[in-house]
Amino acid sequence: MSNATTQRRILSGVQSSGTLHLGNYFGMMRPALELQDSCECFYFIADYHSLTSNPAPQQLRERVLGVAMDFLACGLDPQRTVFFRQSDISEVTELAWILSCITPMGLLERCHSYKDKVARGIAPNHGLFAYPVLMAADILIYQANGVPVGKDQKQHLEVTRDIAIRFNNQYGELLTVPDPMIRDEVAVVPGLDGQKMSKSYGNAIELFAPEKAARKKIMSIVTDSTPMEAPKNPDTCNVFALYKLMATPDEVAALRQRYLAGGMGYGHAKQALFDCYWAYFQAARTRRAELEKNLDYVEGVLRDGAVRARAAATQTMANVKRAVGLA
Repeated sequence: MSNATTQRRILSGVQSSGTLHLGNYFGMMRPALELQDSCECFYFIADYHSLTSNPAPQQLRERVLGVAMDFLACGLDPQRTVFFRQSDISEVTELAWILSCITPMGLLERCHSYKDKVARGIAPNHGLFAYPVLMAADILIYQANGVPVGKDQKQHLEVTRDIAIRFNNQYGELLTVPDPMIRDEVAVVPGLDGQKMSKSYGNAIELFAPEKAARKKIMSIVTDSTPMEAPKNPDTCNVFALYKLMATPDEVAALRQRYLAGGMGYGHAKQALFDCYWAYFQAARTRRAELEKNLDYVEGVLRDGAVRARAAATQTMANVKRAVGLA
């Protein structure tokens, strides 16, 4: 295919629809950051996608900067990674329209994410319905050949692959068909209520919440009614599931024994989880506080990333427009 890269090119994005949480970190951020050494990484803040919930303009701008600071604090290296704001690359919406014109309605109607969100009371709009097409444009415009996804996002990537194949069949082999990179062990992070952790569900633990607020949330995690003196099953406990993500293997083994032995209440387990969470993100918390005092640097990182991303996007769009007959 054209525009192929000699090094594997990875594309991933995160919405700026709210404060990032543990589900974002373990489901997307940490796996993405681990790829910086071995792949050519394009990571973007999906502010176009965030418009589906109609946020206040100032709130959206603040959230974009917040997400950027979170990534930089957690270890994103802008020298090794192309890190940018989605809306700085206007070509992506141009490609989304062209792809919309070859995307069958039935393909979008089968997408479970739209149905799930509407069922949960989120007001439907065209942007929410057409989300998979914009997602396809995000991936295909940079000729990414690998996309880290959780199990719940795999269907959207399959839509992207289908759209790319349809385009290539009609206009020539111009778009790279991406492969999913699924990490099952961190695909779904439980929230306070045991469902998948999500801002939309109001069950999230923020990455950099103030100490008092974070402790209060962790202490509110739903557990069963097993009495303190009785043994408990760590493998069905949301507290233990979260603890495993941040603790060392020895710490996990020790807490498992406490569960199985009995004599430990869930309050003790929640305190252990809070202590582990607070220590795990301590260094990143310090870096983020420093970034908050230097927003010009953060904006500069996003601007520089946009320049690099646009170089790839404009090349793809020139080829696509020529292929479909646009001047």
